[in-house]
Amino acid sequence: MDLPCAQWQDHVAQKWAGLEPDLKQHFTSLPEIDDVFKCALTLTGQDDLDFLQSVSAGYSVQKDSVQASKCRERGNCSFKTRNYAAAALHYSQGICFAPQSSEQLSLCYANRSAALHHLQHYQECLDDIDKALKNGYPSHLLHKLEGRRTECLKQLAGGQNGKEDHHNLASENYKRPHQVKAPSGENLTCGICPQATVGLSLEKGRHLVAAERIAAGEVILHDRPYSCVLIPGTEEVRGDRGKLDAKGVLETEHRFCHRCLTETLCPVPCEGCSYSRYCSTSCQWDAWGEHHRWECPLSADLMALGVMSQLALRVTLQAGLKNIQMAREPIRDQHRKSEGSCLNGKSSPCHTDQPEPSTAYCGDSYLSVFHLLHHLNCHSPALRFLNAITVATVYLRLRKAGPPPASRTLSGPSDVNRHAPGEDGGKTDWSSELWLLGSAVLRHILQLRCNAQAILMLQDTGPKNSPVQSSRETRIATAIFPTLSLLNHSCCPNTSLAFSTGLDLSADCNESVAEHKASACGVAVTVRAAKDITAGQEILHCYGPHSSRMVIKERQRLLQEQYFFLCQCEACTPTQEEEEGAGGRRQRTGIRSSEREFGLLCGKCQSSVKKNSKDGGFTCLLPSCGHCVSSSEVNHRLQGIKADLEKAVKLIEGERPGEALSLLKSTQCQSTLILAETHPVRGELADAMARAYATMGDWNNAASHLEQSTIAICFQYGEDSIELGQQLFKLAQLHFNGGARDPALSVIPKVRRLLCLHRGPHCNELQELQAMEDCLQG
Repeated sequence: MDLPCAQWQDHVAQKWAGLEPDLKQHFTSLPEIDDVFKCALTLTGQDDLDFLQSVSAGYSVQKDSVQASKCRERGNCSFKTRNYAAAALHYSQGICFAPQSSEQLSLCYANRSAALHHLQHYQECLDDIDKALKNGYPSHLLHKLEGRRTECLKQLAGGQNGKEDHHNLASENYKRPHQVKAPSGENLTCGICPQATVGLSLEKGRHLVAAERIAAGEVILHDRPYSCVLIPGTEEVRGDRGKLDAKGVLETEHRFCHRCLTETLCPVPCEGCSYSRYCSTSCQWDAWGEHHRWECPLSADLMALGVMSQLALRVTLQAGLKNIQMAREPIRDQHRKSEGSCLNGKSSPCHTDQPEPSTAYCGDSYLSVFHLLHHLNCHSPALRFLNAITVATVYLRLRKAGPPPASRTLSGPSDVNRHAPGEDGGKTDWSSELWLLGSAVLRHILQLRCNAQAILMLQDTGPKNSPVQSSRETRIATAIFPTLSLLNHSCCPNTSLAFSTGLDLSADCNESVAEHKASACGVAVTVRAAKDITAGQEILHCYGPHSSRMVIKERQRLLQEQYFFLCQCEACTPTQEEEEGAGGRRQRTGIRSSEREFGLLCGKCQSSVKKNSKDGGFTCLLPSCGHCVSSSEVNHRLQGIKADLEKAVKLIEGERPGEALSLLKSTQCQSTLILAETHPVRGELADAMARAYATMGDWNNAASHLEQSTIAICFQYGEDSIELGQQLFKLAQLHFNGGARDPALSVIPKVRRLLCLHRGPHCNELQELQAMEDCLQG
């Protein structure tokens, strides 16, 4: 949930509607963020605090033995069905709910140790046994733990991994997330490659340019977020690890560390709230010192106020007052010009306030974040008011939570801020100068509309040990990346982004970037060249609207609404040769590509259709037909096809592939009447049919249907996309499993090229491809 919940939005909207016209005009005309925040403070009172408290009551994050017991019962249900990973996650949820030193806590730890034992996570099992004992595990059940401990020690000793003093490990990073190795052969240094340089102009602001030729597949930059926030409420993907009982749905916030986003089955809970959890005690302590000490008492409020509010607050807390004051120095006594002007429409939301060389680019420091454009005057007055009142309310709540962080240093938060989780660091009112932090939060929340970056992770969706990989990208967090923000937008980008977690890059970072090094966490983004980039060419990536998935007018409209610029990239400004080529195609087909609605067909003659601007319906582009259909009818038929597709997927997951195939064949016949083979839903149908055939061991039919799905994937994402690479990887697996030697050997080089291009030459999939190729050639 990026924006605040609906109740809070309605509350602020009523507040805005009730303002006197003169006060509305005064608020709207304020040119500076400081003035906007101060004005919002005068308009925020106890009634707003009371209303927020009533709303946040629905997001309870208190410790609760009853809830812990329910989670443990759900874990027991999963355990009985031998879904040990799901059981471990349910027990972990119970651990987060259970009060400190309670019997319920000890029972949850003991039960989780049993699940971890079955998953062969023997050291983690030992750690949980120790924690169960420390929290008063019932004496009459001790024999169960002792037997499990003996078995774990035997297994560890047999694998030469045992340690005599395993008790000490219970308080260490028992998930050991930072032992995940970086891909060999690549130097994961945060920063920009030597072949690229930072440019600065009034037209484009800060941007990245190729100083010399960059070959396709080469790494352009590595970057870590200055700060990130896990997105709550994202339902966990299905598959062997996600087939959870209907009584309690596990979501992404239950699986990932709330600081570094490392995936873990046995998180370390916050001792103050039931929501936050971490991959290790190290991350727990670091998060407490960086931001969670102030967020913990407000956890329910922040969940109600949305991810953007929490991320803006977290950036501010991690920076600290001194860094904010230092960042404000160059603009303290200057009248900043309006940041909403875009000279020729090409501007992206990544520019500095003042395009001066001294402040153009400050590496991975807070200065680079602070000087991102906030576009104050571009936001609608109502949205500006919503953000300002939200931040003012958070500010009033925080005044009771203790003194804010003074600064960030190389070694991390100062000792005065490193109280143990759950301890009270002192209820001191904030001084009069600390409105600067509130103003900074407002600045960042305005920036995030244009500069927030979704963190996407590729997650398995198929059953464990499936002969064919099944996965999808899931948005798990929102972040702000200082260096990545240099990249301007293009609807046909020349870069590819890949995210990773579990990599400790702090040892490779430039030591001069002390404050960001202190906030180092395990998530990182790698930007590679998706095509050859010549010297002097700008390095660009896509903000969302892509030329292969959306027509020009729709792309420009969305970019204008969210990022405040009219896109005039290469895809939006075709050259004369392209116009002439398009004219030739129009003469042959009578259809302009900019008019065609991607993937939809006329239900009467199966020609392409276009969307009507007046009523939103669709009209056949074939003059001799001209058949019209309403958007509601099209949506109704599409929803029916998607519903049947969802039913079929559930049948496959329920090991009923035969029934799924019958339903899919019928649905596919219906879909061909209104959907072209390039439509995403046609691709999903073909993919599901391939999965059903693969479940039945019919590899040839599975491969045939998967080939059909690649047509939609290629049309939607492009022939050089990672999405096509992932689909072709599955196709290679199907050919290999079916013994189709020549088709497999013909697909493998295509997959290798795409994976190297987007993921680098050392990704795990390439190792599997090599093994398949060696086997087939041998």
